[in-house]
Amino acid sequence: MSIFYYNFGMNEMYNMGLSLHSIGAGAILAVIFINLFILMSYNDLKKYKRLHSIVLWPMTFSVLGFVIFTGVVMMAAKHLDFTFANIVMIIISIVYIFLEAKRVKSLKYLSDTKDHAFNAYKPMARSILQIEFVLIVLISLWMWFL
Repeated sequence: MSIFYYNFGMNEMYNMGLSLHSIGAGAILAVIFINLFILMSYNDLKKYKRLHSIVLWPMTFSVLGFVIFTGVVMMAAKHLDFTFANIVMIIISIVYIFLEAKRVKSLKYLSDTKDHAFNAYKPMARSILQIEFVLIVLISLWMWFL
């Protein structure tokens, strides 16, 4: 009887972990959308940099950290079984981190004194956010529906 209970408990924990991981994936999509919306709605570079450094950047990487942490826990629950899907998720996480670092670094070095600097930054940042959104949507759809 205790063996059945143990297996049932592990399955419930694994299912809860999958649910949390899925919620985190949805949260990443929401964070990308919020970043994109705020990027398009702001016209003042100083205010955008301040909001980005205080709110958006920590929120983005906190949610990403949550998703990566739940993914690591799920991998540990499956005894580090590297499937094709897991490898693709790891690669997408690395690409996401690289793209965000590129976006944040380019924002950091924008000159606050030049009027056109923010207008030059917006298309590049928008395209990075759109690439991130497409990557997360594709991997989420693949995981949720297959």
